[in-house]
Amino acid sequence: MVGMSNLAVAVQDLSKKYGDIFAVSHANFEVPMGTVCGFVGPNGSGKTTTIRMLLGLISPTGGSGEILGHSIKHPEKYLASVGAMIEGPAFYPALTGRENLNVLATLGGYGTDHLQSLLARVGLGDRGNSKYKTYSLGMKQRLGIAAALLPNPKLLILDEPTNGLDPEGIQEIRDLLKSLAQEGTTVFVSSHLLSELELISQHLVMLRKGKVLFAGKIEDLFLAQQPFILVKTPNESDLPKISEIAAAAGHKTTIRSGVAHIEGPAEWAAELNKSAFAAGITLSQLSPMLPSLEETFFEMTGDSE
Repeated sequence: MVGMSNLAVAVQDLSKKYGDIFAVSHANFEVPMGTVCGFVGPNGSGKTTTIRMLLGLISPTGGSGEILGHSIKHPEKYLASVGAMIEGPAFYPALTGRENLNVLATLGGYGTDHLQSLLARVGLGDRGNSKYKTYSLGMKQRLGIAAALLPNPKLLILDEPTNGLDPEGIQEIRDLLKSLAQEGTTVFVSSHLLSELELISQHLVMLRKGKVLFAGKIEDLFLAQQPFILVKTPNESDLPKISEIAAAAGHKTTIRSGVAHIEGPAEWAAELNKSAFAAGITLSQLSPMLPSLEETFFEMTGDSE
């Protein structure tokens, strides 16, 4: 297809139904080559189902997708160029890290001469001869990524690679994914924690209840964010009055646990203060804010039911 060459993944109306329920409903998104694309959503939002469709493990109920320019109906055409890790990799506990990779390389028909450089690449260069059962959780995840890198893939698909890791382990995986993308591998990585992905991703796909809420460049998401002002009053009973003042000026207010969240730019805070004062209300707090990506995400997803 024309113009597809710069996309690692492109899906159109991709859907998967189980009985009457859409696990994934009419998803549309693209992952450009050579980027880290975060795939984020609460657990059970359809991320793993989507990834399984991309890998040809399950067939979509509807829609289409292309991976590296080939239809997902023909996974045999692209799977050799895709590395994947879904649901914690299975390794032999009594074998060393290198022996485990050797088994997988032999099974997959990949060469075995680059195993040491692969171990070094994922930060296990000095632990290749240690038994898998002696590895920390972070090391196990990194060996899983090394296994996904065996085919020297153009596209790396990782489902929750930082699940259950401590902050140091998470940082290790982050650094690794960043360096892989810098070396030209496209990385599509899922997590239910947005904070983990916003640091390393250039693109994001957000999923909730099987629907794509946002797909695009991370800065476009920041641009779409609404600034807001946090307001507190010494008497909580004055908050509805503040809400009315804001509404009269065309600003929407939500009152949550004794704080008014008013949508509007920082510049409008002074006006609000004047109007409140004129109405005989003192403000104990007036703080203009820009939401973090995490807040935007919850704003978009509503409270996760």
